[in-house]
Amino acid sequence: MIEVVSRERCISCDKCIEVCPTNVFDRGPDGIPVLARHSDCQTCFMCEAYCPVDALFVAPQSHPLPPHSELLDEERLIGEGTIGSYREQIGWGRGRTPGALRAIGPALPRPGVPRPRPASDDSITS
Repeated sequence: MIEVVSRERCISCDKCIEVCPTNVFDRGPDGIPVLARHSDCQTCFMCEAYCPVDALFVAPQSHPLPPHSELLDEERLIGEGTIGSYREQIGWGRGRTPGALRAIGPALPRPGVPRPRPASDDSITS
C-alpha cells in the first residue's frame, strides 16, 4: 500500500496521479500529491514505478501500516535505499539495467538453435 510521498524529492509531475488505477492521490495545493483515498490503494506499485525521481514508497502490505512502523520513516527509507527500490528492481530509470535483462527462468528459444527434446519417462504408463 502506498505509504510515503517524499516532499523533498517530488517534482510535482503528477505521474503518480495519472497512473493510479484507483485514484488514490489528489494534487495538493502546493503541487505535491496527497494520499486522499489511502484505503483504495491496490498495492499495484504503478505510482512507484512511474515516479521519475523515486519519491514514493509502496509497502508490500495490502493494508495500512501501524502509525509507528519503521516503513513510514522517510529518512530511514532513503538511508536504506528502500524508497524507489521497486523502480530500481524493475530497471526503470536512467542508468539502470532493465529487469527483463536480469530475469531468471527457463532458457528461451533462440533462432537457429535447436530446442532440446524433453526426456521420455518410460515409467509412466497410460
